[in-house]
Amino acid sequence: MYHPDLIRHPDSCPALVLNADYKPLSYYPLSLWPWQTAVKAVFLDRVTIVDEYQREVRSPTSAIKLPSVIALKQYVKPSEHPAFTRFNLFLRDRFCCQYCGISSDLTFDHVIPRAQGGRTTWENVATACAPCNLKKGGRTPRQAGMQLHITPIRPTSWHLQEHGRAFPPNYLHDTWRDWLYWDIELLA
Repeated sequence: MYHPDLIRHPDSCPALVLNADYKPLSYYPLSLWPWQTAVKAVFLDRVTIVDEYQREVRSPTSAIKLPSVIALKQYVKPSEHPAFTRFNLFLRDRFCCQYCGISSDLTFDHVIPRAQGGRTTWENVATACAPCNLKKGGRTPRQAGMQLHITPIRPTSWHLQEHGRAFPPNYLHDTWRDWLYWDIELLA
């Protein structure tokens, strides 16, 4: 019987990692482990295999189907507040300019410019496209006659995870879908 997983190279068979409560560790970036890490975790009894690919790997004495979904046996408490990074900032602002709403040529803008005493913090930095950032220059939004769509806030990890659900990766294996999207229609 032909199955697409049977001809896949093992390197294209990552495992979706779920926490002990069977929720993904992360939506964006998606919590994936390479097949070698997943198999090692299985042998060290650190994870439970939830689903498998049809693809097997073999040693001289055994064969194992590659895990496609695994769950940690010990719960990992997510940090309450994410790191302040460019990527997390863009994710907080849903990858669009907070002045005009477009989603290309993105950079970040200090709402109160550093030249006026503004600091580089969650509450003072917003995603902006290059043209809006250039137009605003070293002025506040009020001075530049521009308005922010949303006031910048310090997000929680949960906040970023919810935003990440809106940006699925290019590839999702069929066995992952039940664990990633809770609002899909159930089959009767």
